[in-house]
Amino acid sequence: MIEWQDEGAVLAMRPHGESSAIVEMFTARHGRHLGVVRGGVGRRMAPVLQPGTQLAVTWRARLADHMGSFTVEPLRGRAGALMGDRAALAGLNAVTALLSFALPEREAHPALYTRSITMLDLLAHGDAWPLAYLRWELALLEEMGFGLDLTRCAVTGDRDDLVYVSPNSGRAVSAEGAGDWADRLLPLPPCLLGQGPVRGQEVAEGLRTTGYFLEKWLAPALGERPLPAARGRLVEVLARVL
Repeated sequence: MIEWQDEGAVLAMRPHGESSAIVEMFTARHGRHLGVVRGGVGRRMAPVLQPGTQLAVTWRARLADHMGSFTVEPLRGRAGALMGDRAALAGLNAVTALLSFALPEREAHPALYTRSITMLDLLAHGDAWPLAYLRWELALLEEMGFGLDLTRCAVTGDRDDLVYVSPNSGRAVSAEGAGDWADRLLPLPPCLLGQGPVRGQEVAEGLRTTGYFLEKWLAPALGERPLPAARGRLVEVLARVL
């Protein structure tokens, strides 16, 4: 028998048999991991297994390559507290869906785990989280091996007046370096460079840029699967409220 303990956030849950559930989690030390929770669809357990809920888990299996089973203890619920905030709930669903989409199974990503938990916590803090979400998408691309280089212009080498991103290289481009190619480049809003104050439209522009690389770089590497619909719904909601 193999056994380990960890903590993690629920990414998804689906019924399994008459009363159990298969739960997909992003754990701190064991990465994205699946397991069966006995009684998981019951009245007592189903509310605990909602996306975003943070759990203490014990995983057991007879062999390492088996799905195994989880026993869980709730640490922090999130979905219920966000039910009255459509945008924040859309943010929670986008974070959990993208993690489920992007992460290899059973591969630890401790830095991304910490950042993702911080991101989920920020959803309850009003106007603070859309910018944090944009930067979280940037960090997800970096963690998956598709990081953008926004430090200097790909054409001139300058560090100033960076206003575009090349869709081919993922590198920053200055206004001077863009020249006649400006209309073929992606926006690089100041908020992606850590410059403020931040306007709502900047976040929308940033999401257009990160969305391009999620769709054109990350998704093909995962087998040409489309990006989760939850990400598109979040962009639509934010376009109305920012």
